[in-house]
Amino acid sequence: MATKAAIVENRQKRARVSIDETIAHDSASLSGQLQILFEKLFSPNASKTLRRFSSAEAAKLLGVTDSYVRHIASQEEAVTSEKTAAGRRTFSLEEVNMIRQLLGRTKPAYLPGRREGDHVQVVAVTNFKGGSGKTTTATHLAQYLALRGYRVLAVDLDPQASMSAMLGFQPEFDVNDNETLYGAIRYDPERRPVGEVVRQTYFAGLDLIPGNLELHEFEHDTPRALASRDSADTDMFFMRVGNALMDLQDRYDVVVIDCPPTLGFLTLSALCAATSVLITVHPQMLDVASMNQFLSMTSDLLGVVKEAGGNLDYDWMRYLVTRYEPNDGPQAQIVAFLRSLFGERVLTSMMVKSTAVSDAGLSKQTIYEAGRETMHRQTYDRAVEAMDSVNSEVEALIRTAWGRA
Repeated sequence: MATKAAIVENRQKRARVSIDETIAHDSASLSGQLQILFEKLFSPNASKTLRRFSSAEAAKLLGVTDSYVRHIASQEEAVTSEKTAAGRRTFSLEEVNMIRQLLGRTKPAYLPGRREGDHVQVVAVTNFKGGSGKTTTATHLAQYLALRGYRVLAVDLDPQASMSAMLGFQPEFDVNDNETLYGAIRYDPERRPVGEVVRQTYFAGLDLIPGNLELHEFEHDTPRALASRDSADTDMFFMRVGNALMDLQDRYDVVVIDCPPTLGFLTLSALCAATSVLITVHPQMLDVASMNQFLSMTSDLLGVVKEAGGNLDYDWMRYLVTRYEPNDGPQAQIVAFLRSLFGERVLTSMMVKSTAVSDAGLSKQTIYEAGRETMHRQTYDRAVEAMDSVNSEVEALIRTAWGRA
């Protein structure tokens, strides 16, 4: 007959869990439920589509009057539109861009993209503190620029791939092996042309290089590649992202990179590829302290990369305050503290914390995709105004880098 001690020991053994098996089980369960949830939001045979815009919204995107948009739509055969039951015209983003092209024939200022001699703007959005709003910032910036007529490439370098999910590609189901940027920067014969991993999105003017967990492989491969590197190798790890994107430079005006939330080889390569850097910071003391560590480590590592031949000349670098709560006194003090330290390197506009952005995210949408009628209108308007303010400030920096006001 088993002793009391033996019974207790057997119970303890049964109570123990194998962490690898438990994590694997939970991952499989969560993955299955996420797929079910995603299929409820979007049927299996459907893909994300962008809503249509009213003539007033189209006019705002184009920088003209509502009446002028309706006039062009009625006079130009090339411009198509649809009418609601109430007889109001609505436009797809493609149709808005058609009007933009017509306007640009007589006034090139309506066409905001690169001109001869302008270099591609590669904006790296980065921070290694979770919850800083990095992916939200990168996704909204990419969509904002596309709405205004720029040719935009979004690059998801975060293995968590939240940007990819927001843009309609589930990393677990829609992105297979060798279909991320890793496929174009890897060290072995499986390396492929970067153009083969670019996906067209439902958002006119916005393409995507999606991400998934395979991006971690670059962190594992690089130490081995460095150890066995030929001294004549001119394609060092910190050049790989930039060299890959160079092959796409004729296709885009702006590239927006959502960097990993870690300071690894992939982030360093992205920073070396960038022409400008946007660092997100949540105005809480712990987050600011974390950013301080990020800046210190980044400086040390980029110093080594620079000595090895990395290009670190940027058009601009800015800090963006995210998830800001205007009525929070301590946050206001931290923002003032940052402005006193960094001056103009802190963007004047801030990404205000908003339930509208959170509500839109529940259905994998951005505030630019969600219709005004889907939520409280004042909340929606404040969120769009704040987001536009941030992104227009970044757009101004891009235009200044091209020598335009």
